[in-house]
Amino acid sequence: MKFQILLFLFCITSLKSLASEYKHLVKNDTTAVVAKDTTASDSMLIYWTEKNTFGMNLSEVAFVNWNSGGNNSVSALFYAGFDRNFEKDLTIWRNSASLRYGINAQEGREIRKTEDELRLSSSFGFRKDSTSNWYYSGKFSFNTQFSNGYKYPDTEVPISKLMAPGYTFLGAGTEYSDPVEDLTVYLSPITFKSTFVLDQRLANEGMFGVEPAVTDELGNIIKEGENLRTEFGFLVTSDFSKEVFENINLDNQLSLYSDYLNKFGNIDVDWQMAVNMKVNDFVKANVGTHIRYDDDVKFKEDTNGDGKLETSGPRIQLKQMLGVGVVYEF
Repeated sequence: MKFQILLFLFCITSLKSLASEYKHLVKNDTTAVVAKDTTASDSMLIYWTEKNTFGMNLSEVAFVNWNSGGNNSVSALFYAGFDRNFEKDLTIWRNSASLRYGINAQEGREIRKTEDELRLSSSFGFRKDSTSNWYYSGKFSFNTQFSNGYKYPDTEVPISKLMAPGYTFLGAGTEYSDPVEDLTVYLSPITFKSTFVLDQRLANEGMFGVEPAVTDELGNIIKEGENLRTEFGFLVTSDFSKEVFENINLDNQLSLYSDYLNKFGNIDVDWQMAVNMKVNDFVKANVGTHIRYDDDVKFKEDTNGDGKLETSGPRIQLKQMLGVGVVYEF
């Protein structure tokens, strides 16, 4: 399997090299034959840019007769990113996909999940002239997770699953894009947000803001909970990237959303900030934070010690990350 992957990557690299050499020949050969072989599909390649990223962060702690004590542990984070962008004249189209999954194995306990994300986004923009940084823009995004989430150490009852929740945003507005500062700000007064909870047990509990099940006095379900919640509101997003020092980059992504029809002014926050440090072309280190707040996401905990999780109100969600690993980009 490893040999097949290496062979596949070798073939891709070889094809790219041949394409690069062919492009160079076309540029320097001015004969009629070259003009005849030029096709519309070849010219379209000029406007497309792509970037693929594969990475893995590892950390390990091992003890042998260690007087201070401690448990052996191994953590791994696997991630991949894909960007496909099109830009021609007054039109721009950006597409990206991000996949992340992390696990931790510690001596004396089961493997636990540390990170889980699947995120897709696409935005299309058109500007009135080549000097303007403002675009009329439409944007779509989707995010969910791959596997079950648990309130550890309880691994019997999941508190989240694939598409429980799942989120989509679809809207139109205006976007400011500054290529010099690598800053993008998107303002959408017309944004539809959909929350999917496709696990019926979680839907019956009313998790993630969907309508819960209707029950009688004995707790019997009369009507199943809803699997979809739709909102209409205002969305603001911002992406900023800057090299603050040599080989040290700051990335900041912020998303703010408020529903017009339900508690307008109550803002859902999704804020990620990361500092990426480049050791060489293949080894990189990063440190970052991820903050979330959603009024529809309720916190579950065992408040009375009976072994069952009770549902309480929303809380700020915070995640801190520190990693060193291998990254391959092409």
